Amino acid sequence: MLTCARKGHITYAPDEAALRDRLHVETPAGEAWRCLRCGTYVHGEPHGHGPAEQAPLVPRGRELRDAFIIRFFALERVIRGLVIAAAAYGVWRFSAHRGSIEKIFEKDIPLLKPLARQVGWDLDNSHIVESIRHVFSVKSTTLTWFAIGLLAYALIELIEAVGLWLQKRWGEYFAVVATSFGLPLEIYELTERITAFRIGALVINLGLVVYLLVSKRLFGIRGGKEAYEAHRRGESLIEVERAAVSPHTESAG
Repeated sequence: MLTCARKGHITYAPDEAALRDRLHVETPAGEAWRCLRCGTYVHGEPHGHGPAEQAPLVPRGRELRDAFIIRFFALERVIRGLVIAAAAYGVWRFSAHRGSIEKIFEKDIPLLKPLARQVGWDLDNSHIVESIRHVFSVKSTTLTWFAIGLLAYALIELIEAVGLWLQKRWGEYFAVVATSFGLPLEIYELTERITAFRIGALVINLGLVVYLLVSKRLFGIRGGKEAYEAHRRGESLIEVERAAVSPHTESAG
């Protein structure tokens, strides 16, 4: 009903008389047709008509909930892709201006030593300072390739986001394959150091893979695409009402 309130109702007049009667009613205000999404009777002419087989396949019920979950994953992919793209830009900018940044860093480090001593931080033997100095010694070519790698990773994340948001089957396959390739690395990182961020990333990615494989029946799981499409058709209001009409039709015959 929330989706209908946002996008509007969808009505259809099937040619089959028995099925048409179950979707249509006459009221003092005029004829009304059942919405194929929420089942509410809507006054006015139907949006379409023809054989029941040609009725639009309107997502409803569980399929709408699935769409909400998948679009949550799509938004997460967009955010992640933008963050990685920003990191790629930062590495590229650092590579281009490394000399000036290093001068500022070495100039300001002595000024921070008195403050660091107050909090018990020995800057002369700090691993963080040594790591930063090591970054300054990395070749520009290495930094450039690192930025390119980050940019490619960001592009993959954004392609996943588009495919998932549009609920395209190719997007679901792409998301499962791309995410699966990254799972071994995420598990390996946890063996080195366990953090809430790494655990959260692994849970989200693993959840996405399992959810898509099971709910969308990818790679032939649970009958594959044919079973998935049959399930979608079976959930449509037209098919539900047709199933209700069939026993009565057989009895009359």
